[in-house]
Amino acid sequence: MTDARFTADGGAALVLSGDGPRPASVELVGRRARVTAALTGRGKTWKAVLPLRASRWDGPVLPLPSGEYDVRVAEADGVRIDEPPALGLAQLGTLRAELSGWTLRIGPPIDPAYDSGEGQDALERRYAHRSARPENAVFFESFYGRNASCNPLAIDREIARRAPGVTRYWSVVDLSVAVPEGAIAIVEGSPEWWRARGSARLLVVNDWLRRRFSRRGGQVVLQTWHGTPLKRLALHRPGFDPRRMAAVVRESRRWNVLLAQNPYAARILGKAYAFLSRPVWVEGYPRNDVLVTGDGAATRASLGIRPDERVLLYAPTWRDDRSEMVDFVDPVTLAAAADAVVLVRGHSRTLQPGKDAEGPRVVDVTGFPDTSLLLLAADALITDYSSVMFDFSVTGKPMYFLVPDMEHYRGELRGFYFDLAAHAPGPVVRTQDELVAALGDDPGVHAGRYAEWRQKFNARDDGRAAERVVARIFDQGFIDRE
Repeated sequence: MTDARFTADGGAALVLSGDGPRPASVELVGRRARVTAALTGRGKTWKAVLPLRASRWDGPVLPLPSGEYDVRVAEADGVRIDEPPALGLAQLGTLRAELSGWTLRIGPPIDPAYDSGEGQDALERRYAHRSARPENAVFFESFYGRNASCNPLAIDREIARRAPGVTRYWSVVDLSVAVPEGAIAIVEGSPEWWRARGSARLLVVNDWLRRRFSRRGGQVVLQTWHGTPLKRLALHRPGFDPRRMAAVVRESRRWNVLLAQNPYAARILGKAYAFLSRPVWVEGYPRNDVLVTGDGAATRASLGIRPDERVLLYAPTWRDDRSEMVDFVDPVTLAAAADAVVLVRGHSRTLQPGKDAEGPRVVDVTGFPDTSLLLLAADALITDYSSVMFDFSVTGKPMYFLVPDMEHYRGELRGFYFDLAAHAPGPVVRTQDELVAALGDDPGVHAGRYAEWRQKFNARDDGRAAERVVARIFDQGFIDRE
């Protein structure tokens, strides 16, 4: 190898060059993405152009997600390829990149002057505490900016439909996150991010507001949350921790309105977050509208799944005592035993740790942007304690609960608000063998429990939740239609 360089011409790329026969292949391989180089050369010299952008799931071509990537060179004819020369930090417009040996590090396109504790402190002082002219805009954030999804996405789509002139900002961890058409992506920690969060009249979020945030006069925070809870939350979590309790109360005081899927969730969330004297809107979940009105055919096609194939979605929740997704299922074995395609969906907190599962008839969809579309495409759900159970039941399709660590999770990690085994609208199993057996049984034996479940948790999930929520937003003057 004779040369390595970054280029932004025609899109950010890493260009490697060398003498002699060209390699058989050159790839960048990360935890959740990979790209293949375009190779040229006829024996005397060669060049490999690795685009630092990719398209997944038939989506737009976007910069690669932040993280580390292995540069993998498959040698041709036993010719040894030397390690590339190191490349210092390069700002490439849509991302930053640095090459050290066979490792490429990619980060969000934040000016290095701001990408430090001191730089962020300076931006916080500039934007968080000074007066700003209110902007008729909405600041959206979903799962800490890891994707544009969930209730904020459904609310965004309805606002765009009813008031296309309203400015819509989306907070993202980097520009690999696709945002809705017409919206403006703003990278967390950038000057634009601080300004938009401080001036938008309405903030729509589904988790805690990170960093320092001081709500200004005229600003409204709509906290949609991200699921009806089975597992204990916030003030209800096991173990008394005064610092955690103070953080919970401090956080919930930032919110003006809380959205709940059903009356049960409204009661739990209100108490768990000490949100007892402010409005809670019980309108169903906007993210579930598509489960009533949509069709899973397009999602299946984007995942490469035939219309006649059986699709099982495995979507466990995260564990407080581990960063990566649990491995209670061998997806390759399950796919063969059930004669199905197995979609593996890790929780949003396991998106950055871990790596994609691979194998015949296995598709890792942890990086797929919208869980609701996966629920629509699946024929059955396999989960454990995840709130996805309260969403998938909108479809009426079978659910299976694989819970090998129930005693540990219930007794030590989190605890439950109700007895899952007594009320689950589907089989509760402890092993993969039991799961495979249950998948062959008639799901109709659980019809009674399923009907009771839907009546309690899905009564307002009628396909029009986003309409009702956005109508209340406009009626209460949180933002103007024009």
